Amino acid sequence: MKKKTMLLTTEVDILLDLTLHEFPASLINEFAQKIVRPYYGGNLNVAVQDLINKALLEQDFVYSHITHLRNSSNNEK
Repeated sequence: MKKKTMLLTTEVDILLDLTLHEFPASLINEFAQKIVRPYYGGNLNVAVQDLINKALLEQDFVYSHITHLRNSSNNEK
């Protein structure tokens, strides 16, 4: 099966259904018990959105830190 990659160039939120393949049910169950129920009132949808948003923010922070370090080392040369 070929995988397709699509770049979205719009700022409008697009709602889509997400299917997970070969993903252990035990991991979803543990996530639901330890994270979703106590912190999100059982709302798995909001919990996953928050998880994705936090991962993206962390990636942006790490990328900006690496870029800053590269620029600092280039300025020292």
